[in-house]
Amino acid sequence: MLDRSTIWPYEDGEPGEFYYQRYGHPAGAEVERMLGELDSGHALLFPSGSGATTSLLLTLLEPGKAVALAQDSYYGTAVLMRMLERWGLRVVPFDQAGPPPGDVDLVWLEAPSNPLLTMPDFAAAASHPAPVVCDSTAATPVYLRPLEHGADFVLHSATKFLGGHHDVLLGAVVCKTREDHERLLEFRGRSGIVAAPDPAWLLRRSLKTLAVRMERHTANATELARRLEAHPGVERVRYPGFGGLMSFDVAGGAEAARRVETSTWLIKNATSLGSVDSVLETRARWEAGRVPENLVRLSVGLEAVEELWRDLEQALNA
Repeated sequence: MLDRSTIWPYEDGEPGEFYYQRYGHPAGAEVERMLGELDSGHALLFPSGSGATTSLLLTLLEPGKAVALAQDSYYGTAVLMRMLERWGLRVVPFDQAGPPPGDVDLVWLEAPSNPLLTMPDFAAAASHPAPVVCDSTAATPVYLRPLEHGADFVLHSATKFLGGHHDVLLGAVVCKTREDHERLLEFRGRSGIVAAPDPAWLLRRSLKTLAVRMERHTANATELARRLEAHPGVERVRYPGFGGLMSFDVAGGAEAARRVETSTWLIKNATSLGSVDSVLETRARWEAGRVPENLVRLSVGLEAVEELWRDLEQALNA
């Protein structure tokens, strides 16, 4: 049963586990327990991945502090951090395949990065004295548990593979320590960056099928990556070997890539990723100068792989 209550009666004159929705509710608490078990930590839900990112930055840092950001991480993370520069945050981009710069107060990784699909050097990051955040949206706990590789916090845009159906807008942070969990929980309640019961309930539904969905995402994506690498219309394929996210560069430049993204019939031309339904888009429209102009990001869904390949092949041949 989904409880949408905003208040709960006190117990013997004192607040119980739930008393006001901004500080917690049954649907959220259940999903946080599930996510905590999956990532081997202490989880908190937020209304979006960006909300989770904002909460982490404002909880862990203060004016004058610096964050080392993986230079090819999700572009929206960099945009958000740049907006916080006017409050005194310093952003230092770095190549996550190597060690983070020394004079920073927080290290921000992404595994794998979106859409260039690089993986961080976890050992180098873990040896840094600053806390480490790893955005593991594309890997999910099925393929990666960053807390077991030295990270202090895991971030998920649960809108993506965790939710898995393009009907949930949520973010999550999983903390290694109970102390950090309590700090973030306090900030979440005071700031009001709180997830509602309905999307939490939908995420609970989705987590029950996460492992089997990720297995199918991986099987489909692995086969498509193999075929794309052999196609003369593709210059380069990026795929980490797991999950449903990949990207490829179309031979012929930006116009050819544009024709590919607008020529598919099964794979929808749309943004975002992680659903059971496949989507693709050129990314230069959002992050020009940061990614190749002919890069197409493909989120591989659960459709029959032969149908997906037939669609991609006719688009490339066109």
